[in-house]
Amino acid sequence: MIAPASPSGTTGTSVTLPVPAMPRVRKDPSEIRSPEGVEKKVLLAAPRGYCAGVDRAVITVEKALEHYGSPVYVRKEIVHNRHVVDTLSAQGAIFVDETDEVPEGERVVFSAHGVSPAVHSEAAERNLATIDATCPLVTKVHKEAVRFARDGYTIILVGHAGHEEVEGTMGEAPEAIVLVQNPEEARTVEIPETGKLVWISQTTLSVDETMQTVDILKERFPALTSPPSDDICYATQNRQVAVKKLAPGADLVLVVGSANSSNSVRLVEVALEHGAKAAHRVDFAREVDEEWFHDVATVGVTSGASVPESLVQDLLKLLADYGFTTVEEVKTAEEDLMFSLPRELRSDLKKAGLKTSNKKDGADRDHELR
Repeated sequence: MIAPASPSGTTGTSVTLPVPAMPRVRKDPSEIRSPEGVEKKVLLAAPRGYCAGVDRAVITVEKALEHYGSPVYVRKEIVHNRHVVDTLSAQGAIFVDETDEVPEGERVVFSAHGVSPAVHSEAAERNLATIDATCPLVTKVHKEAVRFARDGYTIILVGHAGHEEVEGTMGEAPEAIVLVQNPEEARTVEIPETGKLVWISQTTLSVDETMQTVDILKERFPALTSPPSDDICYATQNRQVAVKKLAPGADLVLVVGSANSSNSVRLVEVALEHGAKAAHRVDFAREVDEEWFHDVATVGVTSGASVPESLVQDLLKLLADYGFTTVEEVKTAEEDLMFSLPRELRSDLKKAGLKTSNKKDGADRDHELR
């Protein structure tokens, strides 16, 4: 953190200056042991990368900057991806941890992970103009929590403590919700005897581990009921299914995604659980250790739901440099879901006579966050 001096000599607001990545000296491909008599190839998962909720959230910030100008404040990371946050910061977005860091009367975007009612109230007290970019699938879980609490249920929320989505959901009905993070906690959690019990979940979990947790809970609490539809989002499930299919044939699986991206971390776990000999997560191709390529014939590649495709293409270029030039797509689903922009932003764009679509004249989204 660097605090620039103001003209009066006092210290101003702290800002973080990006540190350029140090170039690394890579081993020559000839120094990497290759399996004899086997073609090197890449199994490329499809679908991968951006989901509809992430695309909507990122475009929301871009369009807000275009329409209102800088600064546009964003509470928390708009999505959990370093490249996306750094790129939007360079365009003029200001990311803050809490609403009270936004100057009164300014505009703030709420991230795709959602916020609690308390955060909405804080924003109203500070007279902030808000744009709610919460993923509609997260909003669905919030509404379930409110409805079940109103109907007198004790709600078991399967999710990770400290994750922004979990904090937002728990804030909808804090007196009614009990958090369970994994199968181990499911075996020991104490539940109030209310007679009505239901479970809901964070949208970005491992499908298999979630159902294992729920099965244990149902054994202990036979009255436990399920939500009317899956809470784990379609994109999370689809990316895990694709990895399950390619993992048995992969010596190494590389997942592009950030460390705080729950769905990206889960993809590494799923790959290892379903037969991959090794699996690693990286934010960027430059983070790949070429030592991982020793004796590897097949590399599986995928990316989390908040990752621009350009980062995957960078990884494929690196793999090609090390002889993995054949790319076979492993497709398990088609995705064409699209969410409209947040109501607040659509209204302002419409008043200005501007397009309210979340696509930019059909432009390819891949290059826009390059």
